[in-house]
Amino acid sequence: MEPLTSALLYLDGVTVSFDGFKALNNLSFAIAPGEMRAIIGPNGAGKTTMMDVVTGKTRPDAGEVLFDGRHNLTRLDETEVAALGIGRKFQKPTVFDNHTVSDNIELALKADRRARAALVWRETAEERRRVDELLEIICLAAARDRLAASLSHGQKQWLEIGMLLAQDPKLLLVDEPVAGMTDTETRQTAELLRAINREHTVVVVEHDMAFVRELGVKVTCLHEGAVLAEGTIDQVSTNKRVVEVYLGR
Repeated sequence: MEPLTSALLYLDGVTVSFDGFKALNNLSFAIAPGEMRAIIGPNGAGKTTMMDVVTGKTRPDAGEVLFDGRHNLTRLDETEVAALGIGRKFQKPTVFDNHTVSDNIELALKADRRARAALVWRETAEERRRVDELLEIICLAAARDRLAASLSHGQKQWLEIGMLLAQDPKLLLVDEPVAGMTDTETRQTAELLRAINREHTVVVVEHDMAFVRELGVKVTCLHEGAVLAEGTIDQVSTNKRVVEVYLGR
């Protein structure tokens, strides 16, 4: 099947209503393969609903969501969407507190292995190499034998990102990754996401404008379920309407 678009993720005229309230109102935008995009906007702008639609949690009333130019995500459930290679990290980290850091990564690899049982997975050396590689990426190699419960809030966020990476998603959706982090952790998270972006397409939903600036990527500002502005952080943050509805608050 020929791809219908070169975009990795393409939302076209997506509308979602809850009891007459339009959470998404004819929302359209595209994310290119290999891109990192920041999505900003006031509470109630539709950021979470947008992620719910992309991951198959919410079915839109109208519109299409194309992934990889071939798959209409609006016809798939959450499991099917995940199997295509879309990983989502929620705001609150969910790690296995009573397991070590490396066990958490290994469990995520094993979950992926079950999904791909048809492929022969060489446990042992290959799996260990992958765990080591992921622990390096998320800066937790030195904490590999610590219980996840003993990690700081920021480190738990990184561990959960590592668990998502274990499943090798094509597209990573990350929800407010630096909420509650220290300034140092925030900087390290920006570095981590930039490193991940070398091999994965990343969409970051965020409120922290200093963090968005640090990412240095294209920004889409949502308002009342539609795109209000799009461009660099400087273009968006000086946009009169954006200042009015979001930044000026």
